[in-house]
Amino acid sequence: MASRRILGGLMRRDFATSSQKQIARRKVAILGAAGGIGQPLSLLLKLNPLVSHLSLYDIAGTRGVAADISHINTRAEVEGFEGEEHLGEALKGADLVVIPAGVPRKPGMTRDDLFKINAGIVQSLCAAVAKHSPFALVNIISNPVNSTVPIAAEVFKLAGTYDPKRLFGVTTLDVIRARTFYAAKKLLPVEDVNVPVVGGHAGITILPLFSQAVPQVPISEDELVYLTKRTQDGGTEVVEAKAGKGSATLSMAYAGALFAEACLKGLNGVKDVVECSYVASSVTEIPFFSSKVQLGTDGIEKFFDLGPLSDYELQGLEKLKEELSKSIEKGQDYVHQ
Repeated sequence: MASRRILGGLMRRDFATSSQKQIARRKVAILGAAGGIGQPLSLLLKLNPLVSHLSLYDIAGTRGVAADISHINTRAEVEGFEGEEHLGEALKGADLVVIPAGVPRKPGMTRDDLFKINAGIVQSLCAAVAKHSPFALVNIISNPVNSTVPIAAEVFKLAGTYDPKRLFGVTTLDVIRARTFYAAKKLLPVEDVNVPVVGGHAGITILPLFSQAVPQVPISEDELVYLTKRTQDGGTEVVEAKAGKGSATLSMAYAGALFAEACLKGLNGVKDVVECSYVASSVTEIPFFSSKVQLGTDGIEKFFDLGPLSDYELQGLEKLKEELSKSIEKGQDYVHQ
């Protein structure tokens, strides 16, 4: 049996022939596949043996992306669809829909600027999902996630297809950043590190719980402030480093591929698949909140509470509540206006 390593230590796979090993057929649709996140995300999911059919959609440029990655000798069959008239065909029969569509944040662009553009994109795409693949798991990457996930929820409610267990905001990049920065600061093997990140997916709403990091090592107050702030500002760090020519596309694609794989594992009945995700939640009084959830055949199987928080984290939790609540209301109001 040949062994390959995909997406680092978090996505190891042993490939086998169909006669040796049966893997469920799963169709994944990527909406926004020709964009800065969509292209590397499509590539990474083409490499994932849990994907049997990869359906790529964008308003333009998709056929070229599909033709390009279809030459890679992995299991997934690839189709590309361009233009709104083909969106339904792209979605038909999807088990998982991943939505990275939208514009990236640029220097000087506020999250309100981003909202005005991406809100309409997410609303129209989710209306199509409700119509053509109402039982799919839906992963929202399009920013601002704090608002776009509530937009998606309202669209699905209006269509009569809303299932809160099947709608996810992808906050995995915050977790990846927290792991990476913590490991570097404390000289730990990064592949052995885990850090839960709760709250939302923007600025102070991102709350890494370094008190629950694994492995647990002493960190000073200055280190804690630095690590928290850098995790919260990771997106801005990349935007500035790219000097107006892009945002966090490659790391976001990696994060999106990791979370997509977790969803596929859950659909396939793999036990104890636990990830942080921004979802409809009663873990706090805020209606949407990122925390650890267990994934299964119907989406979310179990919510985990926040666990013991340090005084610093309790203060951060209080600080984020107002901003996160406003972002949620903004998304909900957008749909009904």
